Amino acid sequence: MRVLVVGGAGYIGSHMVRLLDRAGHHVVVLDNLSTGFREAVTAGTLVVGDMGDRALVESTLREHAIDSVMHFAACALVGESVQDPGKYYQNNVAGTLALLEAMRVVGVKKIVFSSTCATYGIPDEMPIREGTPQDPVNPYGFSKLVCERMLEDYARAYGF
Repeated sequence: MRVLVVGGAGYIGSHMVRLLDRAGHHVVVLDNLSTGFREAVTAGTLVVGDMGDRALVESTLREHAIDSVMHFAACALVGESVQDPGKYYQNNVAGTLALLEAMRVVGVKKIVFSSTCATYGIPDEMPIREGTPQDPVNPYGFSKLVCERMLEDYARAYGF
């Protein structure tokens, strides 16, 4: 399989890149290196750029004949999201929308999205289960919940 790992120079993404490479998959990493590290990409091809750049994402998907996407790119600090929510909506929501639109245009319909338990807010009971109501209490959690809903809508409308 040919996999685009968005955010593949970050902690979780770089470990996934290694696992995919070991399993024999062709890996391409797209990362803007804002919180990731070039040296963390020990396999595959690194494309330095932002998922919000639709033209770049489309050309990367086409050039590497990508079959599926794994999305680990996000601003992920709760406190910062409260102080600068615009940064979180721009990167997490608008960036993910640009990524999904590029995928739709190119015809890539398989995606794994790394979300967060912050979408549940302060749950009434533990442990958190899939059916636990989602009620985020900060912009970070809400931005990830919006992305989850976008994915549901894209699955229904476009067959993702």
